[in-house]
Amino acid sequence: MSRAKRLNEMIMMVNRRKRFTVRELAQEFGVSKRTILRDLQELSEMGVPLYSEVGPHGGYQVLNERILPPIVFSEDEAVSIFFAIHALRHYISLPFDMEYESIKKKFYLNLSGDIRDTIDKMQNRVDFVSVPQQEKIPFLKELLDAAVHQKVLIISYETSGKTSLRSIQPIGIYAKEGNWYCPSYCFFREDYRVFRCDRIKSVEFDEKNGPIDLSHINLNNRFSILNPDKDMMELYVEFTKNGVEKFESVNWPNTHLRKREDGTGFIKGIIAKNDINFFSNYFIAYGENAFIKEPLELIESTKEILNKVLNQYN
Repeated sequence: MSRAKRLNEMIMMVNRRKRFTVRELAQEFGVSKRTILRDLQELSEMGVPLYSEVGPHGGYQVLNERILPPIVFSEDEAVSIFFAIHALRHYISLPFDMEYESIKKKFYLNLSGDIRDTIDKMQNRVDFVSVPQQEKIPFLKELLDAAVHQKVLIISYETSGKTSLRSIQPIGIYAKEGNWYCPSYCFFREDYRVFRCDRIKSVEFDEKNGPIDLSHINLNNRFSILNPDKDMMELYVEFTKNGVEKFESVNWPNTHLRKREDGTGFIKGIIAKNDINFFSNYFIAYGENAFIKEPLELIESTKEILNKVLNQYN
């Protein structure tokens, strides 16, 4: 029996028995006690929660934790999973207790030698480029837990140099361009808001506000809870071919990109009046590749920002 197969069978065996001795395992697998001790050490490094007791009635036992049974992957599946985990290295904070490096190492070490060789050859040949996260974010797990179990939180939120308390009910969390975001229902605004997780300085349960039913709302359809009564305006922006290519990865509610045969295009939709400043700064980043046609308020806001920038160099 190969060592990899023995380790897999050993995981299933110790998970069933919960309590066992080195002698029992040596007899079961037909190897020496020294080999079993090495195997147990490797199982421990792989994350199997083993606890040893000395004495005449001693032995090993599995702590009260669930262990996933071995799962058989094809070579392509195993390589895909490894690099999916590898892509998480850009984020120094994740909403889980286990860090990605530990998971990656455990997964890698349990693969067969030929698959590890394949991964080693690929590591400098394929990558998933992402903006690295710059600082740790301590409350991702609490925000995700509140989203899953529909809990209301009081957060201390810092923006523009000011800190305020908000009562929110998170819908979920997502990472984008090196930052984590938490779309939530804001009880103060009585509307949907997106909060930057790095600006959340404290989190506690809100015992005054009861949760609203957001069980049907998730990250994919969250825009459906936008307040329909707020002041909205028509948006129309022309794009060059480069502008179209840049905007194709954007997913905004109530806006639609239409492409022409020559590669240029335009978007039409509606935006909230209180989001004018955001859209001005956003489209300025397109330079000459975006030309705002409507609304007039967005055009004037963009001019004002550009004039301020020009004045800095006068």
